[in-house]
This record gives sequence, structure tokens and C-alpha cells, in this order.
Amino acid sequence: MDKNSTTNRKHHGIFKMIQVVLKMLIMVIFTGYIMIWIMMPTDTFWLHWLPTIHSKLDSTYLGKQGANVLVYTVPILLIAVLSCLYLHLEKYLDSYGQSSVKFLPFASWRRLALVKSPLGIVSWTELAFLAMFITLLIWSFSSYLHEIFKNITRESAAQMGDNIWEAKLQSSALMLGLLGNICLAFLFIPVTRGSSIMQIIGLTAESSIKYHIWLGTTTTLLFTAHGLCYIAYWINKNNISEMLKWNKVGVSNLAGVITLICGLVMGATSCNKIRRKFFELFFYTHHLYIIFVVMYVLHVGFTYTCIILPGIYLFLIDRYLRLLQGQQRVRLVSARVLPCNAVELNFSKHSELCYSPTSMMFINLPSISKLQWHPFTITSSCKMDSDVLSVLIKSEGRWSSELYKKLLSPSPPDRLLVSIEGPYGPASNDFLRHDMLVMVSGGSGITPFISIIRELIFISDTANCRIPKILLVAAFQRSVDLSLLDCLLPLTGTSCNISGMQLEIQAYVTREKEAVTAGLDLDQTSICFKPNLSDRSAFQVLGPNYRLWLMVLIASSFLTFLLLIGILNRCYIYPIDHNSELIYSSSLRSILNLSFLCVSIVVTVTIGFLWNKTRSTREGMQIFSPDSPTLMTTSPGSHNNLDIELESPPNYSLSHVTTTYYGEKPNLERIISQCGGPNTKVLVSGPKKMREEVAAICSSSLRHNQLDFESISFSW
Repeated sequence: MDKNSTTNRKHHGIFKMIQVVLKMLIMVIFTGYIMIWIMMPTDTFWLHWLPTIHSKLDSTYLGKQGANVLVYTVPILLIAVLSCLYLHLEKYLDSYGQSSVKFLPFASWRRLALVKSPLGIVSWTELAFLAMFITLLIWSFSSYLHEIFKNITRESAAQMGDNIWEAKLQSSALMLGLLGNICLAFLFIPVTRGSSIMQIIGLTAESSIKYHIWLGTTTTLLFTAHGLCYIAYWINKNNISEMLKWNKVGVSNLAGVITLICGLVMGATSCNKIRRKFFELFFYTHHLYIIFVVMYVLHVGFTYTCIILPGIYLFLIDRYLRLLQGQQRVRLVSARVLPCNAVELNFSKHSELCYSPTSMMFINLPSISKLQWHPFTITSSCKMDSDVLSVLIKSEGRWSSELYKKLLSPSPPDRLLVSIEGPYGPASNDFLRHDMLVMVSGGSGITPFISIIRELIFISDTANCRIPKILLVAAFQRSVDLSLLDCLLPLTGTSCNISGMQLEIQAYVTREKEAVTAGLDLDQTSICFKPNLSDRSAFQVLGPNYRLWLMVLIASSFLTFLLLIGILNRCYIYPIDHNSELIYSSSLRSILNLSFLCVSIVVTVTIGFLWNKTRSTREGMQIFSPDSPTLMTTSPGSHNNLDIELESPPNYSLSHVTTTYYGEKPNLERIISQCGGPNTKVLVSGPKKMREEVAAICSSSLRHNQLDFESISFSW
């Protein structure tokens, strides 16, 4: 035992040392990348750095885009590759009880700065980076204009056939476009669901969405101003037909107009009111991003596109992986229909599929909609539920209501075709380092806390380590909604014991003075689905070594892309224009480069996906007998009958740790203040008003040094 312990400590030390080296390397690369953006508006960059770079990197193989590839594309892709390796090592550190994912500066500076603002709940870290980004935009715009305006004179303007103000308007329009490119360079990174870059700083797919919204809004405003300035210039020159020009060489105006129209449509349908009321309109129009990107490339040319390429490149890899995973049918084992209009779906899970608590996944049901994918929190624990993956779906929208009606019909289906994407979640969790966890939920917001509690129950049963005290404050509108608490424990098949945990549940029913059961069917219906040989267990898209494979795919696909465009330039384009970019069609060059980029991603990612799919199939997937029963009705009861007997002694039920309050809302300030301590973490998941209230309490002057706050939101 001592020998194993010594070996583990040695391995831990080696992995930790490698991570430290990776940290430093990532920070150096990122600092250099940001320095390039800071220096771009200066004469030093344009008159000294850029000519030197082009003279050394322009070649018969990559042409003038070689410099942009090295300066703008390679750094971010290299960071993504190194981040994958860092996160892969994190998996081994977790097995030794260690975790160190959040390493970037200010990662511990998480005190809240804004609570009720148009930006939502914002920490000082986020506010600081936002301020630095805005400063970069202001610096770039002012520097560009200063350098250009000082060279605009009456003589220079007259040579172009313009007045001074017209020349300045045209220059301002161009600079606004350059400013929009800064935002566009980062726009796709937050929506890359499997992004190693976001995960390495502790961000998840859902928590990164707000950064995409900020960047998308700013990009739309800047590009709109860019387009309007040019339109005003052309109108003043009585040359509005310039909008429809598609030049063989150089900028194509018509492609830019189409890009702007797509951006405006996406921006308009992304407004909060439209997105919430007409989600399908938002969902489908947002796919205009494909036309947006293609037209942008044709507008500015592929050489210039390399400046904003890395974010798009990583997104395309992630999107294609999601497409491949989404084509697989997943084995749906059973469903539990709760009396509160909620459904728990249980999928067969590959034994090697691992995910962290609070993870989420996207579900597609072709029988309801072939195109719609909806995100749901995973309620199961991959440690406690080794063969089952569960999600809880509340019937609140049209899609979820259709599912609920389908399962509750007199003759429920004996099989449902289901596809999933994910899971997506944090690389690791830090719950064990806290003395107490306070979880505040509203309605279906309880779902992420189910996975946390199940995970901690398993750890308390199997590991010899300290488990934090847990207080769950759950607010519901109706007493029938209390049945959601039944999902805190698996229905069958899993041994668990909560008697050794310090677990307290405070349930509040806000709209009823007492339990209302008259006329309600409180039975829970469990449906077992028949399997099909074409179904497979839920699996990680690239296997258990997902990060390692993703690192290989990013590197190999990009090298393949460079090889293809090198052959194209050397054998076909260079003999025609000799790197002048003044003869060969810019649009055709862009289409060829874009095609090779897509081909390199499709080929390499498909090979990686099929390799891991074949491996997981060879190792065996659990497919149950087609003669399984299809329907059984049980009555574990609503919360009024919470005596769910556990399978491991001593028998213990949730009713022993649950206190129910009717006709009142939780006094969150009192509850949280009583739980305050030097090492307390407060998590909140629920309506926006509740999240803001808890955030305000945690950010107050009395508590900001004691409470670690985290908001979990799946709607924006």
C-alpha cells in the first residue's frame, strides 16, 4: 500500500510539473497573440514588422497568406492543442484527488461586480477582461484614424476625386470593418461546445454563451456602421451601384452586403424577446452563419480571413464532431413520468463515458422534430450510475410537452428514436474543497444539483474523504412539483446510502397553503422501451481519451490543410500570379482554400471518429433483450410519501432530511447568512430574479470574502 502511495505521489508530481510547463507556454503564446492585436494599428507593425514577416514567410507554397497563418492562426490553434494536453493530464490528477484547471490570472478573483445589469451577473474578472477588450477596440480605432487622417490632405483627397470629409468617411468605414474583425476573431470560440480553451479557464458550454452574445452584438454594430458609412459615401458620390460590384481581384462589395444582411437577420432574431417567444425562428435563422462565413471569405479574400480563421476552424471541427455523434441512435432504456409534468429519460451508457456533475447534453427526437436539438442537464452521476445516463425534462415548451403527451398516452411507444450530442461540462469540480454547499433552486432549476448530490453520495459511500455539508433550498409553485425531489436518488439498480451525509433539504411550495392532492394522479409511470440492434450506448464522441484525440485531430487536420493549399499554390496559382494576388481570381482562390479546409477537417475527423466508434463497438455495448416489458406503473408517491427505501443499510429515506414549507417563499438572505463561513460555496439555478437575488446577497459587503458564488443558467 505504501509502495502504491509513493508511486501515485511520484506520478502526480510529474503530471503537475508538465502542467506547470504547459501553463507558462500557453501564457507566453497568448500574451504574444494579444500583443499583435495591440500593435496592429501602429506604424511599427505596418512599416517594419509586417514587411519583414512577409519577406521571410511568403513562399511559392503558401503565398501571402503564409504570414497571416503563422501570426494569427497558428498561436490560437497551438493554445488549443496545448490546452487539450493540459486537460488530458487533469484526468489523471483527478484520480489522485487533485484538480488545477482554473489557472489563468484572476481565476480566483471571482467576487461579483454587477448583479442586476444588462450584462447579467458579472464578476470582477469578467468585468476586467471586458474593460480591456473595449480598451483594445478604442485604442485600435483611434490609432487607425490618427495614422490615416494625418495623411489625408486636400491634394491627396483630390487625387482620389474626393473632398476631405469624404476621404475621412471612407477611411472611417474601413476602420470600423477592421474593428469588427477583432470581435469576429473571438466570436466562435465561446460556442465551440467542446472547446479546450474555454474549459481550461473553468468555463462550460452554457456559461460561455453570454460572451458569444456580447461579441455577436458588438460585431453586428461595428459591421453595420461599416456598411452604412460606405453606403452613405456611395450615395453622396451618386455611385450606389458599387454595392452590387463583385470584383475579380480584391474586395467584393456584393459579398459584403450579403454578409451584412445575414448578420442583421441573426442579430434581430437573437433579441431576448424574440428568442424567448419565437425560439424556432431564432434557431433556424441562426444557421445563416454558414452563408455569413462563406460570404465574408469571398468579401475580403482568404488571405485576410486567416486573421480570424482560428476561432472558425475550431468551431468547424467541433460542429462536425457533433454532426457525426448526432447521426448515431442511442439506446433509450426507460422513462419515468412524474406527476408534475416532468419526465426522466434513462439511456444506456458506455462504461467508459465519464462526465462531471452539472454537465449537459443535447437531445434530438425525430418523432417530434428532426431538426431541433434541446439542451438538458444530466441528473445522473457517472460514478454512481455506471451504466445509465439520465436527464430530467420539465414539460414547459412545445417540444417537451409533445414528449410528455407521447409518454403519458394510453398506448405509449415501445421504442423512441433518440440522438444525443455531448455530454458537455466542466473539466473538474471543486466541491470537495468546501466545508459547506448551499444549493438554491427554483422549479426545474433543481436538475444540476441532482447530479452533484448523487456524486457526493457515491463518494461518501466509497471514498475515505471529507464530504461537505449540503443544504438544498428548493422552491416550487405547486405541491405536486415536490415529486422532483424523488429524482435525487436513482429509482432502481444502484446502491446508495445517505445516512452518513450531512444533507438537509428545505422545500418551499409558494402558491399553496397546504398539500393539494384532490383530483391529481400522484402515481409515477415507468416505461421500459424495447431495444433495437441499431441502437448503441451513449458514448464519448472520441472515446475516453477525448482530449488527446482532439489534440491529434486539430494538429493533423491543420497540417493536412497546409499541405493541400501548398500543393494548390505551388502547382496552380503561383505559376499564374507569382504571389502578386493581382491576376488570379480572389473569389476562386477563396473557394478553393475554403474547400480544402473543409476537406481536411472532414477526412481527419471522420477517421478519428470511426476509429473510436469501431473500438467502442468491439469492446461491447449493452443491448437488452427485445422482449423487455414496455409498461409498469409504480407509486413511490409524491413528496407526501417520500419513503424511498434505499438498497444499502441502514435504510434511510429522504423524508428524514426534508422539511416542507407551504405558502411562503424562502428567506434567502436569512438562510445564506446563517450558512456563511470561511469556506462556503453558494450555487443557484432557477429564474433570473432568483439568481440575481442570491448574487446580491453573496456580493454584499458582509459576505464577499466568505461565500464563493456560482450561477448555473441554461437560458439567455
